[in-house]
Amino acid sequence: MKLALAQFNFTVGDFSGNAEMILTAAREAVAGGARLLITPELALAGYPPEDLLLRDDFYQSCDFALRHIATQKLDIALLVGHPHKIGDKHYNAASLLRNGNIEATYLKHILPNHSVFDEERYFSKGSAPLVFELEGISFGVVICADVWEPEPAMLARKAGASILLALNASPYHMEKQHTRHQVMRQRNAETGMASIYVNLVGGQDELVFDGASFVVNQSGQIMHQLPAFTETLSFIELDTAGTAANIKPGTITPQLALEASVYGALCLGVKDYIDKNHFPGVVLGLSGGIDSALTLAIAVDALGAERVRAVMMPSPYTAEISLLDAREMALILNVDYSEIPIQTTFEGFMQALGNDFKDMPFDLAEENLQARIRGTLLMALSNKFGSLVLTTGNKSEMGVGYSTLYGDMAGGFAVLKDVPKTLVYRLADYRNKLSPIIPQRIITRAPSAELRLDQTDQDSLPPYPVLDAIMEMYVEYDQSPADIIDAGFKTEDVRRVVTLIDRNEYKRRQAPVGVRITHRGFGKDRRYPITSGYRPDFDGARKV
Repeated sequence: MKLALAQFNFTVGDFSGNAEMILTAAREAVAGGARLLITPELALAGYPPEDLLLRDDFYQSCDFALRHIATQKLDIALLVGHPHKIGDKHYNAASLLRNGNIEATYLKHILPNHSVFDEERYFSKGSAPLVFELEGISFGVVICADVWEPEPAMLARKAGASILLALNASPYHMEKQHTRHQVMRQRNAETGMASIYVNLVGGQDELVFDGASFVVNQSGQIMHQLPAFTETLSFIELDTAGTAANIKPGTITPQLALEASVYGALCLGVKDYIDKNHFPGVVLGLSGGIDSALTLAIAVDALGAERVRAVMMPSPYTAEISLLDAREMALILNVDYSEIPIQTTFEGFMQALGNDFKDMPFDLAEENLQARIRGTLLMALSNKFGSLVLTTGNKSEMGVGYSTLYGDMAGGFAVLKDVPKTLVYRLADYRNKLSPIIPQRIITRAPSAELRLDQTDQDSLPPYPVLDAIMEMYVEYDQSPADIIDAGFKTEDVRRVVTLIDRNEYKRRQAPVGVRITHRGFGKDRRYPITSGYRPDFDGARKV
């Protein structure tokens, strides 16, 4: 018997489009000989719908779409993820559609309420298992977080299931797939059941779902591994001879290296944000630096050169090599490229501010003014031509506030928002190994904002390897400053980085949404107050 896995890219709230995708997949699955089609978690609604789940009309539209699918009477059973309302309670559900009917519905047991998940805000918990039989084989159903705890799978096993079907909308972060494999093998060891893990693929605002669906047999071996970041309808075959159904070996797509997986996530996040929001293309400021170069490469790989515009906006402090490198990269990638010098505009602002700035030294105000002129020009181009502005700042800069409100932060999507500077360099090297598109001088020269003479980033910040390591420990793992110092970092570096991170929350709240690739980014999964009297301990004193 064949089963079909619909690792598809659904759009939040597009019930008609999502329903048609499911029906098209079902027809293709029937043509391929499959007897059951399995979709991801909340496939019919897209994931996550967030506060759309508070609207009754959202559930009504979903119910209409689900019944439309069911009444098509296709010669295949469908397992469809969807939000579900019973009385005044809402559930994360999966329904079995068969013979023109909604035969049974499973209600998710474990509701995650951590990191990027808010399911307790929207859903009530289910408690009953769902086991159904198809051609003599008993299948148990669980949904995403259910497999991260032992009880739901064990309930399905006790109810007679021999194969576990897990519908997932599991967002990407680095090394996530390894953890998924571990979890499913643990459920296998506890229940003795084979497992089929079907995951969503696609970008939704800051989240990216990588797909990478897989199948584990009764012995805990990976029998199928679908590609990451790719829509696919895949078939698996069960050997039903004998007393138990065995999963036949299939294609195991090699797992991507870290840089390749992050690059794939960034490209998919950009593509879906632009396409699902119906922008014709993007525009970005190309500075001749590493961040804008990597952003341009990702934009072209995600959208195609014909949908990307790059603008170099030199000031009196822009190095000649920055101009040359920007021109070279734009030429290599064949994007629409223009140069808009900002010196005259800058002088106009300085003249307007002459009385107020009289006899005062050149400082951060003049530096930020240049960045804000550039942001204004990019937004003007966006308004005129409809293209979305991509910002180019990275996580290290966002973390410590090395960015300008309404300047380099002005835009609609922050591609590198969750990418630390040290990883920016690794991604640039990775992309150049595929084909050399980023001029080597951009990678090797010292990074600089070029807002004053002879400026480099390290004038204002610790070396990036130090900054990134401290930021990771403090932001992603909630380690105290004292613990970070105990790990071997200089007290002055820890104090500087932690103070800057805490001080700049107000900036990050005003930053564009951007792709999440770490297990904790500056966005949905890190919610710190802007106004706070709490000051962390830097001296190593242990409170009792």
